[in-house]
Amino acid sequence: MDTIVFHQVKKSLGDFKLDIPSLNIKKGYITGFVGENGAGKTTTIKLILDMLIADEGKIQIFGMDTRKSSDSIKEEIGYVGETAGYPEESKIRAIKNMIAPFYKTWDEKLFTKYMQSFRINTDKKYGEFSSGQKKQFAIAMALAHRPKLILLDEPTTNLDPVVRNEILEMLMEHMQNEEVTVFYSTHITSDLERAADYIIYIKQGEILINQEREELLRNYSVVKGPKSLLDKAIKKYLLGYRQTSLGFEALLSDKKVAEQIFGAEVRYVTPTIEDIMLFLGQKEGVSTI
Repeated sequence: MDTIVFHQVKKSLGDFKLDIPSLNIKKGYITGFVGENGAGKTTTIKLILDMLIADEGKIQIFGMDTRKSSDSIKEEIGYVGETAGYPEESKIRAIKNMIAPFYKTWDEKLFTKYMQSFRINTDKKYGEFSSGQKKQFAIAMALAHRPKLILLDEPTTNLDPVVRNEILEMLMEHMQNEEVTVFYSTHITSDLERAADYIIYIKQGEILINQEREELLRNYSVVKGPKSLLDKAIKKYLLGYRQTSLGFEALLSDKKVAEQIFGAEVRYVTPTIEDIMLFLGQKEGVSTI
């Protein structure tokens, strides 16, 4: 059974429209959720958390309707956003003591283990810690009640690579010991290159890609060649392209098709997730001359 299922979900917020006819988040995997700012990532997560109500359609988590079983579902979710909102003057221990009783499955030993691992003194005030330690604490709070679903909305923004690596290590270790699903929204695609099993790409409120990461990177291809090859007949096969003073670079979703079109006249490069995002974001092509 999939952990999260979207059925014909639509949501309008001013001029922005989210339209997700169908979306399934697989149980027991890390799914990376990527897209430009304003593409609909946070709106999607707020719908999952029942913080927003869909205009149409429904969302199911663990087979339950988020509207009808919101409280039961939230007990099984660990959430970490860009900001935690904990009071700066409160001690870490006091924050934990305030929140832990809300969860029947709170694991004090697991929380203590994370505090020791991150070298966080629970008798110090929250405001005394660095931004990296604050985020580590937030992650520990989200995991300590052993949720079945972890929702991460830009959790490592503005953190240095060492802290980001520690958080990723923590998540992957936790997943080895627990049957948990992670839905990870971020613009730091290098984290997903390492950790994600599936990649979802959203643009202007619509899901354009929902694919297994290795398959995605294996099938997609960036081609680099002379501008003389870039005619109208060719452009219809391209998902995005850019022109430079030396030639052009373009993204295709099928490497075999790319080889049939261009043969040996171009160079083929395996794209990164960031490459795919950038090319899809500039669908009509841009010039960097």
